[in-house]
Amino acid sequence: MPLLNIFANNLLPVLLLAGAGFALGKTLKVSPRPLGRVVFYVFSPILVFDLITRSQLPPGRIALMMGFAACLMLTAAGLAFMAGKLLRLERAALTAVVLTTMIGNNGNYGLPVIAFAFGQEALAYASIYFVTSNVMLYSLGVFTASLGHMRPKDALLGLLKVPAIYAILLGMVFVRTGWVLPDPLQRTVTLAAGAAVPCMLILLGLELQRAEWSRNLRALGIPVFLRLAVGPFLALGLAALFGLQGPARQAGVTEAGMPSAVMTTIVASEYDLEPSLVTAIVFVSTILSPLTLTPLLYFLGK
Repeated sequence: MPLLNIFANNLLPVLLLAGAGFALGKTLKVSPRPLGRVVFYVFSPILVFDLITRSQLPPGRIALMMGFAACLMLTAAGLAFMAGKLLRLERAALTAVVLTTMIGNNGNYGLPVIAFAFGQEALAYASIYFVTSNVMLYSLGVFTASLGHMRPKDALLGLLKVPAIYAILLGMVFVRTGWVLPDPLQRTVTLAAGAAVPCMLILLGLELQRAEWSRNLRALGIPVFLRLAVGPFLALGLAALFGLQGPARQAGVTEAGMPSAVMTTIVASEYDLEPSLVTAIVFVSTILSPLTLTPLLYFLGK
């Protein structure tokens, strides 16, 4: 069966490694925070730089992918806001719904799935989407979570703390100038980039084992439905509008169908933003994601 083969070859390896992280957290009580910081500050930016320089993506394609990703996330957030208002959610729950709908798990989960399913060129585009989602999370996402108590200046300064942004800029410089790293540095980059995805998956499992349950089923259902069911259809329409084709289209639409990001749980805890609701949304959307991602990968691979 084609769908079973797609699941086994593209999703099962990802879920098994994340499951190992989940079991590690449950049995040895390993905290995800130290590994999360290593991934955020070391492995993610090196992976982004490596993908851009290897794929030789021109700056115009990078900017187009970033525009597509930002437009898609803002549209999804708007839909979540309208749905939450219709269901008369309280302010904190509404903000949590908007945040978890806007930001998907484009790194820990999205990058390895896209690498398995569509190869290195699609992975390069997916890394741009991933960086854009980080920018959105640490600017608009944090601003939203703070419920208006954060100054715009602080939100902008927060962007300076996202190292993957510098990796994109540096990678674009290398592509435009034709520069190459000396062999020792290039081998270091290759080694670290190869370790990035496994570490992201272990981190995903460690984060999921801390999930709590929430009784707010109305709020829980909105981001799960919008991310897994509606997101890919929105992305297909926007991909046509932006002129994305081939690997760029495959990467963008797949990232749009990813479950809610584990990083939103950290933001929710920091701003006391219904953390049990947010962790439940992340957990449920991740558990259900194979049911929607498997046919999506089949469709995009045709």
